[in-house]
Parts: sequence; C-alpha cells; structure tokens
Amino acid sequence: MLFADVVEKFLRYLEVVKGVSPHTLRAYRIDLVSLLNFASSELHMTDVTKRLIRGYLSQMHAQKAANRTLLRRLAALRSLFRYAMKEKIVTENPLDEIDSPKREKKLPVSISYAQVEHLFNQPDTSTYLGLRDRAILELFYSSGLRLSELTQLNRSDFDEKNLMLNIFGKGKKQRMAPITKTAARWIRAYLDHPDRPDRQEIFLNKWGKRITPRSIDRNFARYLKASGLAERITPHAIRHTIATHWLEKGMDLKTIQMLLGHSSLSTTTIYTHVSAKLKREVYDRTHPRA
Repeated sequence: MLFADVVEKFLRYLEVVKGVSPHTLRAYRIDLVSLLNFASSELHMTDVTKRLIRGYLSQMHAQKAANRTLLRRLAALRSLFRYAMKEKIVTENPLDEIDSPKREKKLPVSISYAQVEHLFNQPDTSTYLGLRDRAILELFYSSGLRLSELTQLNRSDFDEKNLMLNIFGKGKKQRMAPITKTAARWIRAYLDHPDRPDRQEIFLNKWGKRITPRSIDRNFARYLKASGLAERITPHAIRHTIATHWLEKGMDLKTIQMLLGHSSLSTTTIYTHVSAKLKREVYDRTHPRA
C-alpha cells in the first residue's frame, strides 16, 4: 500500500476515533508528508526501511533542523507505524531500532508585566480588527490559553456574568477557566462592534470566518515587531508568562496545573525554574540568616 494512502487512513482514524483537533491533524500531516518529500510520492509502506529513515534523519541534520523537529517527526512516524501494525498493513516496524535524539531541555520564555503592557498597547483599538487583536492578547494573558484553545472558542463558551470560559483542550479534555474583568470587557467590546458579523465563533478573521492559529501568529509577529521588544515572544510565550507571574504571586502549582490544563504536574513544575525572583523570595523567607 502507498505510504500516502496509509497516512490518509491514519489521519482519518485520529480525527474520527481519537477526536484530535484540526491543529494536531495539520501538524501530523506536515510531519508525515515530509518523508514523502525526501523519498518519493510513490513510496510504499514496505519501502520505509531503517536505512531510509536514517537517511531522512541525516538530511534533516544536514539542514540543521531543530532537535524538537526531529523528535516530532519521529514521533509522528512511530504513531503511523503502530497504527499500520495494528491494522495489519505492515508486519514489521522499521522504527523499532531507531533511537530518538535526546530532548533539549529549554526553559519557557517569560517576559515582565511591563513588557506585556507595552506589547498589548500595539493594536489600534479604534479599528475593528485592532479591537479584536487586543481582546485576543488580553485573553491569552488572562487565562493562559493555548493558541488552538483560543481559536476554538464560541460565544456559548463565554460566561460573562461569572467570568468563566468553557475550554476544550488537548485530547478534547474540557475544563473551566476564570478570566479577568479586563479581558471580559475587551471581549464584550469586540462582540458588540457594529462591523462584527453575527457568528457563533468568538474570534473571526477579516472575512468573517473563524480565525486560524496561523493568522494569530502572523498578527502577533507584526505587533511584536512594532513593539521593538527584542525577546522572541509568541502566543505560547504569553501562556508561559502568566504561569510564571501566577507562581511569583504565590499561586500553588496544583492550581496552575488545573488552569493551564496540564495532564501531569511534572509539566507545570518547569515554571519553578523560570522565575529567579521567586527563588530569591523563597530563600529570603526561609533561610535563618537571610
């Protein structure tokens, strides 16, 4: 069977059976099609050997692909072949003897509150789209949403009275998250704007359809450039930032875990390494001679 055909069956399985998000499906498709670009569009599943995969990895090394890219593409291939073995499409898994490179342990990027305010002042809120973008930025910092979670929000998910959001996170896991009064005001102002079409989706693109993660990324990059901030700030960096700020203000890790929608507390503990300020405060508060 052609590799491309199995990829389509696998993606359909992920969508229908596993219920993965469109954003995750798109990422899987990009990672799996990458092997076709290296080999051939007529590649068969039986043509995918350990030798082919090692050549594929060598090419990515030569192109100086990031370590996380290598890990993600190997993970996508492993998932595909586990599915193919289960469906008896193949009888051997060429990934069994392929070692993954060690994961680089990078600390999340976090910025100061002053930098947050400066960045958030970049959209021209006298315009319809500028108002939308300010509401998006405020919501990122208010609740630490993932980019995919924010784009999937509908009006019915916004409980303005109780200042809560109904969020569908990774793996369709549902959680309730509080939002600030400030974020709620910006969202309300955007929803009430006369130029906004009457749609159930909260955030729309300029054509009146649900905004995509890619559109938000592009807009974010534009505001970052206009701000003059040197840091490499992304929407996900704002999620890291509010988590770090929560920690600095004394919020416990378990609560931060629930707010961010982390399945494991170990994922949340990385923020304890981010804040030098927090370490200093804990040291001064607990050391007998501090």
